[in-house]
Amino acid sequence: MTATGLSTIGFIGAGNIGGQLARLAVAHGYSVVISNSRGPETLASLVAELGPQARAATPAEAAEAGDIVVVTVPLKAYKAVPVEPLAGKTVIDTNNYYFERDGRIPELDEEKTTVSGMLQEHLPTSTVVKAFNNIMAADLTTDGRPAGDPDRRALPIAGDDAAAKTLVSTLLDEFGFDAVDAGPLADSWRFERDRPAYVIRMTAAEVPAKLAAAGTRP
Repeated sequence: MTATGLSTIGFIGAGNIGGQLARLAVAHGYSVVISNSRGPETLASLVAELGPQARAATPAEAAEAGDIVVVTVPLKAYKAVPVEPLAGKTVIDTNNYYFERDGRIPELDEEKTTVSGMLQEHLPTSTVVKAFNNIMAADLTTDGRPAGDPDRRALPIAGDDAAAKTLVSTLLDEFGFDAVDAGPLADSWRFERDRPAYVIRMTAAEVPAKLAAAGTRP
């Protein structure tokens, strides 16, 4: 039995972060259904590495299969995330805004919304929690530590639903990280790209100051 009580994690996106999280999930007893925009056949080597607990699928199939689903696609592609199969589910958003890759998005440039706020608007019947966006992908499978380790790395999360945040916090703990609640999705910008809490190693005690150091928004 997994710590969350769930059995299957769906992945929409199988790049660096998605692949690393899938490795963690399989190592902790989950089945994973992974997908990307190029088709299941392009994921054969990753599935072979992950073993019998993994299978490749389309994004819609991964969304349908997952008890919880990770969206880890380039932000410019977020509107291609299937809506109906994710209804009623908790969705973990790992995305970041890289204008060099995604093009300019005025709502983000003008600080009128957040990356995860945009995904939540796209998925009105799902519950989005921001997590895993402020850690280098390679660190996901090397930095985990047991609970209680004084040097345990902490990762902030943000979301508008307390139960969903508790679920994601349990998953982080299972994967070897302390989760620190950074507030609602509207505050998820505090650990996005170029903020003090972005891709820096922090303990749980150090996270609040880094989040606060981001300042204020209009």
